[in-house]
Amino acid sequence: MASKPKRFPKANEDIRMSKGVPDTAQTRAPSYRLAFADDDFLCRDELRPVRLQLELLKPEMTLTEEGIDSTIVMFGGARIPDPVHKDKARTKTLSDLSRYYTEAQEFARLVTEDSEARGGRDNVIVTGGGPGVMEAGNRGAVEGGGRSVSLNIVLPHEQAPNTYATPELCFNFHYFAIRKMHFLMRAKAITVFPGGFGTLDELFETLTLIQTERMEPMPVLLFGETFWRSILNWEVLADAGTISADDIHLFKFVETAQEAWDLIRDA
Repeated sequence: MASKPKRFPKANEDIRMSKGVPDTAQTRAPSYRLAFADDDFLCRDELRPVRLQLELLKPEMTLTEEGIDSTIVMFGGARIPDPVHKDKARTKTLSDLSRYYTEAQEFARLVTEDSEARGGRDNVIVTGGGPGVMEAGNRGAVEGGGRSVSLNIVLPHEQAPNTYATPELCFNFHYFAIRKMHFLMRAKAITVFPGGFGTLDELFETLTLIQTERMEPMPVLLFGETFWRSILNWEVLADAGTISADDIHLFKFVETAQEAWDLIRDA
């Protein structure tokens, strides 16, 4: 196929050319910078709608170009330790919860092996790219011989992605809302491991979207029934009438990687 004729210079060519202009008072002025290459301008409060659009577009375009058609989401706590290091956990409960690091790692391996056997475009593991359960998910994908998506966010801690994250599928976000959209846009199933506020936020956003029919139903699997029932009394909400009795069936409890994977395949 013949290439299209070049009518206008590409934006990156103009950026390169603009760096070679004479150094004068005029060219040093902030107003002279190309708008799309001016970090100070792009970071102004008035440009927030543009930044929101960019955070929506960049991962979407990249995932499409990389051939990622659908995903399996893994939510879970950054503080859940690798069992090898569980003795260093700051609480006994965290140490005990380290078994879910192992289950997360095994789950990601099972999913990725199946995905790779079918071309590696569907049911690709996606995590938040940080430590804990997220690391276990990316690690299991590596052991399964495939890629995984990582959706990081700028925080005072967890600044760098874990070393198991696939580099070309590793993204960094400023806006929590756009990041959560990307978790769900390609999702075929959601798995939720023990975690803290962030995990709860992700779980309830997912359940709300399904409950209100703003998103198609899908398997939502909560690892660790004892953990989840100890912090959330779902039946109280149903008894009070703030949710319907049927809403409790929007999710299921599981304990092992194999159990979760069997349920997803059956669905």
